[in-house]
Amino acid sequence: MIPDAEFGYELLVCRFVELTWYPDGDPRPAIVSRQLGTKRRRWDTVVIEVDPEAYAARRAFGDRALDSDLLHVVRDAPAEWAWYRDALPDPGYPWRYVRQAVHRAAGRDVIEKRRRGNRIEIRRVRPYPDWVDRIVAIENKPDLDRSAADALADQLAHDVETALADEVWLATEATGDRVEPALLRSMPVEAGILTTAFADGDAGGERAAVDADAATVDWLPSDLEPSGSEGRDPETVTRRLEIAERAYGKGWRSYHDTMRPDCRHFELRRAGRALVPHCTAKDRCPTDRECSGSCPSFTPEPPAWRTKGWPIEGGPGKGIRALLSRRRERVRDRIDPDG
Repeated sequence: MIPDAEFGYELLVCRFVELTWYPDGDPRPAIVSRQLGTKRRRWDTVVIEVDPEAYAARRAFGDRALDSDLLHVVRDAPAEWAWYRDALPDPGYPWRYVRQAVHRAAGRDVIEKRRRGNRIEIRRVRPYPDWVDRIVAIENKPDLDRSAADALADQLAHDVETALADEVWLATEATGDRVEPALLRSMPVEAGILTTAFADGDAGGERAAVDADAATVDWLPSDLEPSGSEGRDPETVTRRLEIAERAYGKGWRSYHDTMRPDCRHFELRRAGRALVPHCTAKDRCPTDRECSGSCPSFTPEPPAWRTKGWPIEGGPGKGIRALLSRRRERVRDRIDPDG
């Protein structure tokens, strides 16, 4: 395994999932994100399986995520002009916040608004599509010792019980034992087990760190979608959509927003078909917490680096941000509604 931190392992899992979803099954169009969930539960890796045609319709609303306030406006905006308080359902909080969301939504051109007298009227630009097919949560634990397994079992049991996701998985690094430890731990039987074998391509290994064959399915998960005609309640449906929107806007390469690629020690290194952060001062993959301005080794890029190009295009840190953003856009654009 290349990274020394669970953070690095998490990035490799995200890239593997992006390359080969669905494991041991037919390919499914999906987008991947990380560190998303609710106030009570945060998942390491989140996979949003999408309907390609509906996803293309969602793309028409722009590249940025729609937060919960904007979703309330965009999903319920009427086809014809109407006063926003008549058109939208009661939000359960003061209407002045809805009015602010209306202005933000109009500013992003995802609805239309006009003023008639002292009233603000709205209408939709286009219907908001039902673009999310399924949500899959993956917990990443490369070193599954007994104490980690006990804590993880409780977390996975909570995921199974709440059924906010359609499937839950555990991703762990292969040990080479005849029976992998993950199969011997007391995990919920509804959770799938994905055993990874991320070898170090720089060390002369036969397999690169990430490729389409870098993991095996040791246990298939159960489908957690509620059975029966009622299905999920409206509150849960809305919560799932909020998670999907955040995944759409964030992706999994957004670590450059919380780390310091403008440090002269920060670089990206290839790990097979993945790029992972590397700190030359620590000679390893740093965690997202320690890669900050308070790091003792933090050294800002020299001013001369940041003024390269014409007009001023910035140094390596700005280039890394642009590279990761381009890769995120390329992955979002590759979901083809025509198959």
